[in-house]
Amino acid sequence: MPRPVALITGPTSGLGAGFARRYAIDGHDLVLVARDVQRLEQLAAELHDEAGANVEVLPADLAVAADRAKVADRLAAGVQVLVNNAGFGTSGEFWTVDLQVLQSQLDVNVTAVMQLTHAALPPMLDAGAGTIINVASIAALIPGRGSTYSASKAWVILFTEGLANGLGGTGVCVHALVPGFIRTEFHERAGIAMGGTPSFLWLEVEEVVRDCLADAAKGNVVIVPGVQYKALTTAARLLPRNLVRRMNKSVAKGRDRT
Repeated sequence: MPRPVALITGPTSGLGAGFARRYAIDGHDLVLVARDVQRLEQLAAELHDEAGANVEVLPADLAVAADRAKVADRLAAGVQVLVNNAGFGTSGEFWTVDLQVLQSQLDVNVTAVMQLTHAALPPMLDAGAGTIINVASIAALIPGRGSTYSASKAWVILFTEGLANGLGGTGVCVHALVPGFIRTEFHERAGIAMGGTPSFLWLEVEEVVRDCLADAAKGNVVIVPGVQYKALTTAARLLPRNLVRRMNKSVAKGRDRT
């Protein structure tokens, strides 16, 4: 029997690399999508040596329409799993950040998720099976953590929830992963200082991937890893939004990030 194929965006570090390793170990072949060809090829060689996975490297910048179309064409050929993990935040206030940077952020965080999901679904539906994991963020559920990034991740959650309703009974499952702070390169790349973040709020990549796949197997659509973040999001739903926003502004701060 041919091995199932998982396509993962943004796999060269952090959460994307964690998903790539886990799916390779679980017996999947991989299609890895990112801009950095050297890191893609290095990861592909590691996963082939460690897990025997056949790995296709697909260099692409998801902020670029032609590159998104290239990845969409690969998805239209059929995969069993799509992990829309690629995304980025930026530092600086909304009104000071270059508009093209903000547009690129929306293209990666929102447009790519929509376009790649749209391409992946027809062959999955024809097969009567498939899994799509869209990586969102706790910032989407707790107001006051910046502007465009939080808004883009809120879109991912609502998009996924609505899509899950439409896919009921088809054999295709879609999930929104909503992690908190993970020890990755994300904040450093965004230029966001995290030195004052309490240690109990940090999650490890391996535990986030493990919890995501366990909850996905149970059929959960919105997946929040970590007891601490389950408690925080529950409180955020119960308290008035203006109160949550003020609390978040004083405790976690929301300035100098978009």
